[in-house]
Amino acid sequence: MQYVYVKDAEGYVFKKLKSEVCMGEKIISEKAYLKASGLAYYEKEFGHGGARENAGRKPKYSQPLKIQMRVTKEEKDFISYARKNGLILANLMKV
Repeated sequence: MQYVYVKDAEGYVFKKLKSEVCMGEKIISEKAYLKASGLAYYEKEFGHGGARENAGRKPKYSQPLKIQMRVTKEEKDFISYARKNGLILANLMKV
């Protein structure tokens, strides 16, 4: 399998197998490919051929957020009572 660098009619560059090159695509050098794709900038700027290390998205918090809801004292007491006694809200709603 021999790969070549090609540039299409719109100016986009790709790395393809030599057997997959279509009409209208021009074979270019590796240096021209690196310059047109922007990869040469990363090699020159950062020295290792890619974006800087650990450049991806990171979670903002180490643990998931806790959901808090403001309820009245009576509502809080009812929720506590329902949890202690195993009340199922779906069954209560059917009544």
